[in-house]
Parts: sequence; structure tokens; C-alpha cells
Amino acid sequence: MLHALYLVGISAFAASGVLAAYRANMDPFGGLVLAFAASISGGTLRDTLLGRQPLYWTHDWVLLTLIICVGVGTMVYLRFWQLPHKSLLVVDALGLAVVTVIGARAGIEAGVTPLAVIILAVLTGVAGEVIRDVLCGEFPPLLLREDVYAIAALAGACCYLALHHFGVGASPAAMVSAGLVFALRMGAVYFGVHLPRPHQIGGGRDKTG
Repeated sequence: MLHALYLVGISAFAASGVLAAYRANMDPFGGLVLAFAASISGGTLRDTLLGRQPLYWTHDWVLLTLIICVGVGTMVYLRFWQLPHKSLLVVDALGLAVVTVIGARAGIEAGVTPLAVIILAVLTGVAGEVIRDVLCGEFPPLLLREDVYAIAALAGACCYLALHHFGVGASPAAMVSAGLVFALRMGAVYFGVHLPRPHQIGGGRDKTG
């Protein structure tokens, strides 16, 4: 169940990479590069921090084939049909939700501290988006703006850790936690919710003068 959920998240991030490349007017090769960057960057960072060798994607031909197929399939779709409104945000939210939970699970299985589990989960979820946006020349990346993004991943990681602590099974915990991340992210997009900027905290007054 968790592996199937992970493949869904990887597919979503692969599609988000191609959609981002499409918006940046990149060629098909650029689309595939962003598909891979968005899909495997988070897991690569996670495994590197955990000292896992070899990296998970280097011996998983199913995963690599899936990224290529989703990337090419998304390009074909874009060749014949109009890009749906906010499609990038939807698939990105789906990828964030699933990959964050998988990161939390990996941290728990590695036996790290609860705080480290949360950090690993958030890094796993957001790293692909950051790399994708940087390669697209989009700065600052979505993570560094006032959008509810990393906060949604943080909430999902905490939820998964709490459910695991109370003995909830891995699959139900993953579904609930991923659903929470997705709901928070898409709710913020739909209702236009943003985090306050630093100068807006404290009434927006300049306290230096």
C-alpha cells in the first residue's frame, strides 16, 4: 500500500516538473530533466542525510521508468490539450502530501528522534519543488514565499508521527496524514491564505526607528 502511494507521489512530482518546464517554455529534454529533479531530489536528500547507500532510485527501474512515462505522457497531453487552470498547484500538492509522509516513515524506520523525523519528512517533501523552481529560474522558490507549503508538510509529518505513536497502522496513518497535507495546501490555494511577511508581524510598524 505504501509503495503504491509512493509511486502516486512520484508520478505527481514528475508531472509537476513537466508542467513547470512548459510554463517556462523549455524544450522536451528540459521537461524530462525537471521531471526527474522534482521526483527524486527529496528522497535523495533524505537518504543522504540517513547515510543510505546506494541511493534508492539507482536500483529501482520501475521508479525510473514511471518517471519517464509520466513525463512523456504529460508532454503528449500538453501537445494536444490546453493546460488546466492551477494544474501545477494541484499535482504539486499531491506530490508534497505523499512524499512528506514517505519521508516521515523513512525517518521512523531509521530510528531517529521524533524531531529528526519531522525535519526529514519536510525536507523530503519540499526539496523537489525547490530544485524544480530554481532550475526554472523562478526565484524565490514557492517554499520561500509566504504560501502555505512547508507548513502543510510540517502538519502532515506531525500527524503521521502522532498516529504512529498511538499505534495506528502504517497505511491508514499515511492516508490520513497525506490527506491533511493535501487539504491544507489546496485549501490555502483555494481561499488565498498566505503566511504573514516579516514586516507584517507586529502591525507592520518599523520598530527600528
